[in-house]
Amino acid sequence: MMANQETLDLTLPRLRMRALAWGPADGRLMLCLHGFPDSAHGWRRVAPLLAAAGYRVVAPFMRGYAPSGVPADGNYHVGALVSDVLDLYDALGGGPDAVLVGHDWGAFAANAVAAYPNSPFGAVVSMSVPPLAAMSQARFGAARTVRMSLIQLRMSWYVMYFQLPGLPARSLHRVIPRLWRDWSPAGTDVADDVATTLAALPTPEHRAAAVGYYRALVRPGGIGAPYAEFERYLQELPCAPILYLHGTQDGAMQVGYTEQLLGALPAGSVVRTIDGAGHFLQVDRPVEVAAAILDYLES
Repeated sequence: MMANQETLDLTLPRLRMRALAWGPADGRLMLCLHGFPDSAHGWRRVAPLLAAAGYRVVAPFMRGYAPSGVPADGNYHVGALVSDVLDLYDALGGGPDAVLVGHDWGAFAANAVAAYPNSPFGAVVSMSVPPLAAMSQARFGAARTVRMSLIQLRMSWYVMYFQLPGLPARSLHRVIPRLWRDWSPAGTDVADDVATTLAALPTPEHRAAAVGYYRALVRPGGIGAPYAEFERYLQELPCAPILYLHGTQDGAMQVGYTEQLLGALPAGSVVRTIDGAGHFLQVDRPVEVAAAILDYLES
């Protein structure tokens, strides 16, 4: 599967980025964004399946993840991620039919791009983190809401832990293996993915960057140009249909939050759960994920 993997070096206006690529150079662009704790290698199982269908699949190492650069501005707000996505689209010569696929932090970015009225992408696929505005419209009844909130608070312990000064970045070599185990189906061998994730965070600067995403989310002030104009779309509904995918065994975000998503999303959207997949559904169930994406795009 790895035989046709290429490496691209891209010089963006504010950042140097390395990306992995599969498929024909003249194929329809599919830009795949990873989250935490992950890297571009997280797409290695699903990308060849999408490339075989004729897509030009490009998976960048997101800002702060080696071998991409640590941004000089130190900005990890979602607005900065959206800015990178738009710059990547330009650098890769994406057409009106380009597809954006985002997982975890990549999903935060993809959801915001889907809400951005001037988005150049023809289709958006979001995985494992629903659009916040759609999730906030769900009504589960008082008892279930409290129960789900308590469960989610326990699952999301690391978000608060990452607000502590200094310690989180120094302890990622212990936190990352734990999150991969906790977020994957029981018994999954996560060793290779833990290794590629840690390899993308080789220095204190890279590790501070990974933690910086979570600190920026909790501290939304002081974003500044050129990212501020994009930041607000994090809290808005998509303005065009999206495909949303979520693993039934996700240990980071409860699958229950998908139940009422469809009613809040634009007409034509599709919400699908991937049976037996954890948080990293593109790693756990690549065949099913590729089929869901291709079904959606071809319909």
